[in-house]
Amino acid sequence: MKFEKLIAAGVLAASVCILGLSIKAGIDNFAFRDRVVTVRGLAERTVEADYVTWPITYAVAGNELSALYDQMQANNGIVVDFLTSNGISADEISVNPPDLYNAAGNVYGGSQARYQYNLNVTITVATSKVAKVRELLNRQSELLKKGVAAGNNYINYQFTGLNAIKPEMIAEATKNARIAADQFAADSDSKVGKIKTATQGQFSIDNADSSTPQTKKVRVVSTIIYYLED
Repeated sequence: MKFEKLIAAGVLAASVCILGLSIKAGIDNFAFRDRVVTVRGLAERTVEADYVTWPITYAVAGNELSALYDQMQANNGIVVDFLTSNGISADEISVNPPDLYNAAGNVYGGSQARYQYNLNVTITVATSKVAKVRELLNRQSELLKKGVAAGNNYINYQFTGLNAIKPEMIAEATKNARIAADQFAADSDSKVGKIKTATQGQFSIDNADSSTPQTKKVRVVSTIIYYLED
């Protein structure tokens, strides 16, 4: 009987010990969960635009609509020929309907206008031949020789290959975030544990600088929260 009481007492003591260790582990784990570090990892790439939209504009003025139409048709032919003879295909060119301004219909000083009608015409090139467009921009003055005073509206350069570089950039941003977390942990006599949460930031594509709009900077910032361990 005495031996059985000793066994029961031993079992009870062991149970109390295990319970105490479990409670301690739970408290330690709770405390550990409160120790985190939030870091951000940056990844950047400089890339060249792979698509461009180039609006070429000109204006003609006169008092006879039929004469203006003939002049517009002739100018359109000159511009399109300039483009197609220099490597831009016809399906990459669109001739937009002209924007007509009738000075006679303007109640604010329309009678003072030199010409009654003004046609503003836009011919748009949309192509992946970015280098070719850059070349033709430097040669655009050739149109002046043929009587077309062409100008440019906003030329839009785009980079469409983001999906191809996304995985590599996300991996780099995550790696840089881990480096920052390791440095913080070292400074605080801790170790970096598992990831608590991770948020991938939005990718941004901007001009590298104002003078080279065809060169783009791709950027992403990932925010990661790590647990810290002793």
